Amino acid sequence: MDQPTVGILHPGSMGAAIAACAARNSAGVLWCSQGRSPASVARAEQAGLTPVSTLHELVDRSNIIISLCPPAAAEDLAREVAGHAFTGTYVEANAISPERAERIASLLRPTATVVDGAVVGSPPVRGKTPALYLSGPTEATTTVEAVFTGTAVRTKVLGTKTGQASALKLSYTAFQKASRVLASLATGMARQYDVDQELLEVAARRSTSYLAEPEYTTKVAARAWRWGPELDEAADTLAAVGLPPEMLRAAASTLARWHDAKDDGSLTLTDALDRLAQP
Repeated sequence: MDQPTVGILHPGSMGAAIAACAARNSAGVLWCSQGRSPASVARAEQAGLTPVSTLHELVDRSNIIISLCPPAAAEDLAREVAGHAFTGTYVEANAISPERAERIASLLRPTATVVDGAVVGSPPVRGKTPALYLSGPTEATTTVEAVFTGTAVRTKVLGTKTGQASALKLSYTAFQKASRVLASLATGMARQYDVDQELLEVAARRSTSYLAEPEYTTKVAARAWRWGPELDEAADTLAAVGLPPEMLRAAASTLARWHDAKDDGSLTLTDALDRLAQP
């Protein structure tokens, strides 16, 4: 078929960068500017995206829609798209549980074809090459792969079942993000007893330890508003397969203490740890 038109929901830092890559092998990438923030507008303009005024127009003109939004909004957003009778390929690329991925697929079928997606890595800018894992009908995953051929987004198809990509994402999230939370807690505890420098020296003997990177705590705090919901989704997945979810629930609760630090790039380690110590 001719190059597809792609719609992106919504151009956050990851979504805008992914969309910019998709533009290379598509007829254009659309985004809905209705109700979006000035920051979203700036990101979309920088990525070279084409604005449309309504979600209906985006759905009507797009052959492929990629959903990249906060996990809590994923289902409602898919419901809105389904309400406009989308007939193309819908890539559900949010950090959600496999069960939610299946519910979203059910909302959009049979008019749309749903591909379960998962982005692992940093936004594809300044040399970063994240992976986009896909699972779903073969023809649809092949179409999505073609959109990213030759770009900084590496694609890999995991299989044909909805939920496989989501399960991989949350399996990775469960360790990678919860371990960062634990490292922050350990640093905070040591600081209360004036042994944080000694803890750093102990951890530095193991080069792979997150405890050797206390400065990363500021990034954890700034991303807590996104990471908390992701860990809640991962906890739901653990519970669904009979594994204990309590540790991830607790990690998500810990991240809530940093809610007011959303995307604060000026946060210092002292500030982050002080906030962590306050209920």
